[in-house]
Amino acid sequence: MRVINLASGSDGNITYIESDDQKILLDDGLSCAETVKRLELIGVKPNQINSIILTHEHSDHIKGVDVFSSKYNIPVYAHQDVWITLDEKLKKVSLQNRKLFDGQFYLNDLVITPVEVPHDVKCFGFSFSQNDKKISVVTDLGHLNDKILDNMKGSSLVYLEANYDRTMLYNGTKYPLSLKRRIDGPNGHLSNMNSADAVEFLTLTGTKQIVLSHLSKENNTPSLAYSSICKKIETEGIKEGEDVRIDVARTTPGSFFKLK
Repeated sequence: MRVINLASGSDGNITYIESDDQKILLDDGLSCAETVKRLELIGVKPNQINSIILTHEHSDHIKGVDVFSSKYNIPVYAHQDVWITLDEKLKKVSLQNRKLFDGQFYLNDLVITPVEVPHDVKCFGFSFSQNDKKISVVTDLGHLNDKILDNMKGSSLVYLEANYDRTMLYNGTKYPLSLKRRIDGPNGHLSNMNSADAVEFLTLTGTKQIVLSHLSKENNTPSLAYSSICKKIETEGIKEGEDVRIDVARTTPGSFFKLK
């Protein structure tokens, strides 16, 4: 398998996942034209995409889906509870390309395992497995629980939300207090410190590569997310670069990770 994040953050999210015989987009939160441009950067033609899998209904995750799916005849997979709201938002996706799941499912050689995450709408994280290789993508969640951690456990690579710094959120923006509390609440987003707790767990259970993802451009910075999480895990005896490698996803395409 190989994986690359093509966009991450509140302006749009796309992760490209490739196995021996599948090319998949997890979410498509950019315009169709921009999605095509970013695929071309990695040598992939849009009509080579086998399917799009969606985490939830928010526009930064589905913006390009309607046009991209209809133009290139690509199936769109989402949990049956997510499709309840997507039905009105993705009117151009043909009936035959609307794919529902309610648990683990397969796309040829890939095993895809969803896990519900606490957000203000129905939302799911995913693990993708091929033979003994496993990656996970978990963003847009207000808190972690044992079920989510167990779903990520055993992943060589995890894209993990580190959305905001609490000090920046409460002191550095002009958001109304209600929005700040929503972001910081149990069904909002994951803070840097809560992300650090997950990094500690994942490292101790064998994960070697973590990519901090879905950073808020108003309430976080790549350097702050990286430094604060590294500092927190170091207090638990975990050193970045030795015990685990940590990178930060950006709004532009990142690096390919290949699982051998």
